[in-house]
Amino acid sequence: MTAQIYVTRKLPDQIISKLRTSFEVRMWDEENVPVPRDVLKKEISIADGILCLITESIDEELLQNAERLRVISNMAVGYNNIDVEAASKRGISVTNTPGVLTETTADLTFALLMATARRLVESSSYLREGKWETWSPMQLTGQDIYGATIGIIGLGRIGEAVAKRAKGFDMNILYYNRSRKPQAEKELGITYTGLNELLKASDFVCIMTPYTPETADLIGKEQLLLMKKNAILINTARGGIVNETALYEALKDGVIWGAGLDVFKEEPVDLDHPLLSLPNVVALPHIGSASIKTRMKMADLAADNLLEALQGKTPSCLVNGSGLAAYRK
Repeated sequence: MTAQIYVTRKLPDQIISKLRTSFEVRMWDEENVPVPRDVLKKEISIADGILCLITESIDEELLQNAERLRVISNMAVGYNNIDVEAASKRGISVTNTPGVLTETTADLTFALLMATARRLVESSSYLREGKWETWSPMQLTGQDIYGATIGIIGLGRIGEAVAKRAKGFDMNILYYNRSRKPQAEKELGITYTGLNELLKASDFVCIMTPYTPETADLIGKEQLLLMKKNAILINTARGGIVNETALYEALKDGVIWGAGLDVFKEEPVDLDHPLLSLPNVVALPHIGSASIKTRMKMADLAADNLLEALQGKTPSCLVNGSGLAAYRK
């Protein structure tokens, strides 16, 4: 019997054609609308493999009906949308797409940093709304980037790539990570420090850490109060790492100077969200990896993960290998 694949969002024809050479493929045929949960529940009950996005919550309830499911291929680096433990208990492989989006996401992170520091979105609106009447010495002035201190929270692949870009701006680079990286310190000239020390010293704080129970609300009121009044917070990781209520209050009250956000706790973010009302916030719709080339690489790698798992191979991007081994004993 041919293995059944379900793809939770419309993907380019070349990706689907690749899967159809070996499997029977069904797909939610919408590009900008997530698959409804009732549809996903039905499809997952008869699928051998799922190719999903971070918009799909693959939880215990869904997996209870997944009697045939052997692999969940997540088209993302993060996989907090999947109950990995529940999948492991059922012998289901979980894969992700690391590596291919590193440079693109680092580009976006630094672009967001620069746009926030130099008030680019605000300035563009100022011009388009007909408010620009003359040159003025302090009009729309922002923060300098060259030579400033940047603090990177989470020095994985993307964090290191951001550090490389910061080095080109002759920035003083601090980082906080669950473990030190002596090789990166040597190669990039960066300095390891504690979280509180990083927050106190940095002009720019970039959040690059994965979202886990340990990093949920990592940046809250207490942490924001440690930051400089001219500091800018950049988050291109996951929204839940920052307490959004505390961030709104800090920005509104001038505790910190600005924020650049590509991610929110609830996505898509509600247009009535308080953070969107602030002029010192640059907000983006989770476009960190959104270049044509990179998204195609992500989709291709997600397809390869499916192929490998359903052909009885160990996927190259397996995230629950130890978990699977433990439950199979």
